[in-house]
Amino acid sequence: MKSLLTILLAVGSTAALAQSVVRGNIQTENATAVQSATIQVLNSNRVANTDEGGYFIIQGIPNGIHTIRISALGYATENRKLSVQGDTTITVSLAPVSTRLDEAVVTARKMENDPHDVPASLSVVTARAVEQQYIWNVMDITAVVPNLNMANPGDNRNVTSIRGITTTSYNQAVATYVDGVNQFGLDTYIPYLLDVERIEVLRGPQGTLYGRNAMAGVINVVTKQPTNNVSGLVEANWGSHRQQRYLLGLRAPIVKDRLFFGVSGMFNGLEGFYTNDFDGSPYDRQHTVFGNYFLKYLPGAQWAVTLNAKHVSNRNNGAFALIMGLDDAFANPFHLNQNAKTTMVDESRNASLSVNHFGNAIHFSSQTAFQSNYRYYRDPIDADFMPLDGMSIVNNYGNDWNHVKVFTQELKFSSAPAKDAPVHWTAGAFLFHQDAPTKQGTHFGADAAMLGDGYPANATGILTNAAVNQGAAAFGQLGLRFGNGWEVQAGLRYDYEQARLNARGEFKPDGGDVMVTQPDTSASADFHAFTPSLTAKYAFNEGYHMYGSYTRGFRAGGISQLSLGDGEAPLRPFKPEYSDNIELGSKLMSWNQRLLLNVAAFYSRVHDAQVPVLLLPDAITVTQNTGRMESMGVELETEARVAPNLSLRGSAAFTHARYLNLHTAGQDGNVQLRGNRPVFTPEWTGFLGAQYAIPLWGDQQLQLGVYGKFIGHQYFVVENTIGQEAYSLLNANIGYTVQGYELMLWGQNLADTRYVDYAYDFGFAAAHLGRPLTFGLTVRKRFEL
Repeated sequence: MKSLLTILLAVGSTAALAQSVVRGNIQTENATAVQSATIQVLNSNRVANTDEGGYFIIQGIPNGIHTIRISALGYATENRKLSVQGDTTITVSLAPVSTRLDEAVVTARKMENDPHDVPASLSVVTARAVEQQYIWNVMDITAVVPNLNMANPGDNRNVTSIRGITTTSYNQAVATYVDGVNQFGLDTYIPYLLDVERIEVLRGPQGTLYGRNAMAGVINVVTKQPTNNVSGLVEANWGSHRQQRYLLGLRAPIVKDRLFFGVSGMFNGLEGFYTNDFDGSPYDRQHTVFGNYFLKYLPGAQWAVTLNAKHVSNRNNGAFALIMGLDDAFANPFHLNQNAKTTMVDESRNASLSVNHFGNAIHFSSQTAFQSNYRYYRDPIDADFMPLDGMSIVNNYGNDWNHVKVFTQELKFSSAPAKDAPVHWTAGAFLFHQDAPTKQGTHFGADAAMLGDGYPANATGILTNAAVNQGAAAFGQLGLRFGNGWEVQAGLRYDYEQARLNARGEFKPDGGDVMVTQPDTSASADFHAFTPSLTAKYAFNEGYHMYGSYTRGFRAGGISQLSLGDGEAPLRPFKPEYSDNIELGSKLMSWNQRLLLNVAAFYSRVHDAQVPVLLLPDAITVTQNTGRMESMGVELETEARVAPNLSLRGSAAFTHARYLNLHTAGQDGNVQLRGNRPVFTPEWTGFLGAQYAIPLWGDQQLQLGVYGKFIGHQYFVVENTIGQEAYSLLNANIGYTVQGYELMLWGQNLADTRYVDYAYDFGFAAAHLGRPLTFGLTVRKRFEL
């Protein structure tokens, strides 16, 4: 393997491609120099910044056709195709951001591309949109991206659905990446957004390049990276419900062109929305600290090494704020009545090392990542959601338990991405190892008998489930361009996974000795999957193309945890879930980069659908392959600069998703739920936003933003007995900017719409409400030197 790697890198570095120097000048449309503009050659570590005269120089660019990206504060970002055949001099005139749309770049296909060139349903939420729309959490892009819906079950972990394919258990349906690292499970998932460069959302299965649990799509969050420029951000937010959110970011070179660092941090505090009527105290008071640190080293013109570390510390004094019954949730919103109060401690760590080699013919990358999450309740948390000494959940059994650890490694080779090359390819391997030791007790108090079902009093049932999952995958993708507008891509991935689970059941009377109810038992299972893909694209011109694709989706199998229930078979394995998907779409960029219009239609059929069942009283999820489902729909997404300083963004999407076959266990045996809709799947989602900047004098501006979301009717349980009617949310802001300073007034859910964000079925509906009306003030300063 070592010899092969050496040969490939040598070939990539010594291929017979001459290298040249590119010089240039970046100026305004009035021929005024633009200082501190950034010029980047995509898919390389070659980057430069302009001096006071707007001049730059980049050395060592291989001859061929490349894409360069030019960005500067106050100007629309542009991607330019550049043919290099010897030393080259260029002049680029940047348009003000008020007159045209930014051109984006994405890495959703594991390489840097203009999203308009990617033949797939792909949305990009830019850094500018993140700030303007106050997107503080990944779930805030619900409906902003067509057919995307996210819900908060009450513990700040997002349940995500795209096109009717939904995350309903720890086996996610949507893979989320942050700076290239797979947020492997709901435990290690980081939903908070800090110093974001962009958010990319690929809709539809992405198994060929991303593998397991990318069955519905991929969310790729990219934060700002350090360069030769000194740049950063200082921001403070104060809002209702004692909201406090402070951000600080700084990126700078340590040794110019060689060594760089970046650091950003966030503190977010909230008094909470709920009141606990048991004692009149705030129930969901919480605060979060998030840090993100980069150290980047360029040992040579073709190498880049990046070390990244992230940490999240979350304290939630009211996780799972649930109101019993939908009628009570709307009649007496944000009031609950629980006697067991606790603090959820949530500690996540994420470290990665990326090594990239940019050869003249072959690129190589390696990413090694380690993630961990330690999550527990300091005291037992209420499980009956009433002022009874009935049931509570205990999981504070020490650092050895409820501490999930994940190791991942990806190696990838690809052809050097010279634009319009007739052949381009990607190949690689991926492996992972996950340890998830959980220990959880259900305590039955003195009032347990009032809950029925013959629960014992003053005792704890303890479940130990130590899971180890590991797997490996190999993948490849080949693309052919035929020179007459046609392009074809074909890909294939093979995944192998092994799951092991060791379990033990115990019963402990209060003050008594532990008794074993389920002796140590173990189970193992092996899974494998092939996920092919095929895409054809026809480009009428550089601004308009159509595409069609077939992809196979794959969600990993596993083993259900041990539960307290006598009727539930222990450690039952469940198989992988598959889907076959067809998509047709078109992408249009016209009107001199002022109009973007994407349209897509899709059809998906899911086989061996994984249907989770929540078992009480131990709050364990058991998954079975009991369903088949189909989903079809259409999506439209548009963005336009309709007038100077006025931009509009909108989307509309329809999903018709139904189970073709669905068996669930009921009181009278298995129940057939054919025709039911999958959970967390609105039939319609829509978004319309407008941002208007009013020039004053000098560089001063008045900014106005209005954003509306529409989320259609949806269900929260597969029986379709608990649901939420369609609702709309209205957000707005108004602000003043001068010399990089911003002062903004903002409001979210201005109509104070009441809606259920998430609901459980405990024999009755337990509802978690979405955020009420909130408003606040932002002071922000961006700088770039």
